[in-house]
Amino acid sequence: MAETKTRPAPKAAVVLTTRAEARIAQLMDKAPADAIGVKLSTPRRGCSGLAYSVDYVSEEAKFDEKIETPGGTFYIDGASVLYLVGSVMDWVEDDFSAGFTFQNPNAKGACGCGESFMV
Repeated sequence: MAETKTRPAPKAAVVLTTRAEARIAQLMDKAPADAIGVKLSTPRRGCSGLAYSVDYVSEEAKFDEKIETPGGTFYIDGASVLYLVGSVMDWVEDDFSAGFTFQNPNAKGACGCGESFMV
């Protein structure tokens, strides 16, 4: 009998910290009725070219990466995956601001205002 080899499951393109997962859970708790998850994409915007965008999503797209978190489903836009491989997404709050932050090894630079990045 031939031995069957199994491949380990591929790693997600983006690693979510526990704070990011908790924030996704909070977002899903107050999501619109048709939302099936939260989606990260990198639309062309800003002075450096690409920006991070996190929005509710109401349907799965064919090439989106899907990550199940304890608080809900997190999607990564299929066209954005190449720009995000190896990134860490976190949620940071202080007295003056709150938002998702990204440690992206693919980013070669960012604009001065922090609105966008380039690869």
